[in-house]
Amino acid sequence: MGLATGALLLAACGTTGSGADGEVLVSAAASLTDAFSEMEAAFEAVNPETDVLLNSGGSSALREQILAGAPADVFASANMSNMDQVVAAGEVEGEPTIFARNRLDIAVPSGNPGGVTGLADFARDELLIGLCAEDIPCGDYGRQVLEKAHVIPAVDTDEPNVRALLSKIEAGELDAGIVYVTDVASTDGGVGGVRIPDDENVLADYPIASLANAPNADGAAAFVAFVLSDAGRSILADHGFALP
Repeated sequence: MGLATGALLLAACGTTGSGADGEVLVSAAASLTDAFSEMEAAFEAVNPETDVLLNSGGSSALREQILAGAPADVFASANMSNMDQVVAAGEVEGEPTIFARNRLDIAVPSGNPGGVTGLADFARDELLIGLCAEDIPCGDYGRQVLEKAHVIPAVDTDEPNVRALLSKIEAGELDAGIVYVTDVASTDGGVGGVRIPDDENVLADYPIASLANAPNADGAAAFVAFVLSDAGRSILADHGFALP
């Protein structure tokens, strides 16, 4: 945690924390992994009686886990569609809140061996192209930007979440894929980014909510409040998310 984030943390939460204790089960979109790992440590620092357990994955897979009755206190999705289905099933306490926004980027291996310059290259049969699977937010968003660009992609693999796709690109197993701007930044140069023009890009909204059947309702409310606090917003901004 940086000094600025730490200062905000103390200012927002004081040294006594929220009074939450026990385990807090947080199901969060894979693209939130790094930001929420830092959020976990910062929240536990001011709530020493808590243990945040982070379950990262594709938002649709997390949705299905919740709807199937898997225990969870908090759900943070990379799109509204998956959250809306959880709301419709009566599994959300109160109203979801948009807490972060993101944009898409073309990810390429270091050095860009495929010579990718834009979305048009996704139609090149000689390249190995990856997307997130359909019904996964990054997969739906990726297909939206390709449709906007009038590109029919020659897709070689559909990955179950954005981090799985990013790993294959970083390992050089793919020439290009569409991920979030924050994911490219998370690799510290291990993956290169090729900008998608604003008129072809999409804005991804990230909602968060406490769950109606949360095993730890107090812990859920406290963690959501922390994410929405100045300290939480500072962490999100540090990881490249836009703030609503």
